[in-house]
Amino acid sequence: MRRLAGAFLAAVVLLPADAPRAAGRVVSIGGAVTEIAYALGAGDALVAVDSTSTFPPEAGKLPDVGYMRALSAEPIAALRPDLVLAVEGSGPAAALRQIGQAGLRLELIDEEPGVDAVLTRIGRVAALLDREQEGERLAAKVAGELERAGALVARATGRPRVLFVLGAGRGAPQAAGQDTAAARIIGLAGGVNAIEGYDGYKPLSAEAAVAAAPDVILAMDATVEALGGAAPMLDLPELRQTPAARAGRLVAMDGLLLLGFGPRTGQAVESLARALHPELGDQG
Repeated sequence: MRRLAGAFLAAVVLLPADAPRAAGRVVSIGGAVTEIAYALGAGDALVAVDSTSTFPPEAGKLPDVGYMRALSAEPIAALRPDLVLAVEGSGPAAALRQIGQAGLRLELIDEEPGVDAVLTRIGRVAALLDREQEGERLAAKVAGELERAGALVARATGRPRVLFVLGAGRGAPQAAGQDTAAARIIGLAGGVNAIEGYDGYKPLSAEAAVAAAPDVILAMDATVEALGGAAPMLDLPELRQTPAARAGRLVAMDGLLLLGFGPRTGQAVESLARALHPELGDQG
């Protein structure tokens, strides 16, 4: 807990003491940022979100400014926000420049996956929204959940090989390599990313999938639903010959929960750990 709390305190001092505070109109771009804002009790300040902001349900009632990587400056400027909070992967760059040229205050939030990064994000968003005390409480809560999840994972008796598949159904599925949010959450949950040799996402061939020899296929709920369910997904030509497909081992989770590295990360680690390690039992 001490190490995790230290990450939060470091995040707070990243914001200069004389930095301007957020006023009452905030546009939030990035699902994790939106989650943090609501968890801090600042949901009433949000006037719009992006399409990745799917939690909590209240976020779905706000105007949607589009996908975080395909933004347009005009609809954001039309909302007259006092502050635009956006994860660093937002874009395109031209749209971000136009937001700044329009005189709007734009603050970019690191989207690095990882335990310490979650607390860093909470600290930065809390400071920008003038919610430092709420941020301290949220950071302590999240740190406790992460430590409990870590203790659960420590009881696991194996390290299954996990293949995360993204975008199946439109051409070859994309498989998560190293240095991805998927690889990080798999490791935190006591698994081993089955793909080695590259970073990021690349199209997956049947040969590469067989060579990876995954024990479990991991995917977002939306990916599985788009394919019509677990059976059609496991029967994809790229996956059907893997040990995971032959054993029928598919784990599907909400994408923002699984990959967002927001305030529910401890819950995500625990849920995935229980799915990967049957010996840990169901939550209850």
